Amino acid sequence: MLLRRIERFLRTTGMPWTRFGRLAAGDPRLVADLRNGRTPRPTMERRVEHFMNTYQEENHAR
Repeated sequence: MLLRRIERFLRTTGMPWTRFGRLAAGDPRLVADLRNGRTPRPTMERRVEHFMNTYQEENHAR
């Protein structure tokens, strides 16, 4: 489930949920909406997954 992966990412990175939404999807309310039952489209899900994967790869490389 996407929200579960996002929550784990937020805990791991310490990133605020509004910043995550803004960086990952251009929507600072993304995480709050998902927590309230919003179902993301497949393209949004891929975009968010890509953001989390590249963010962690970039930070592990440092």
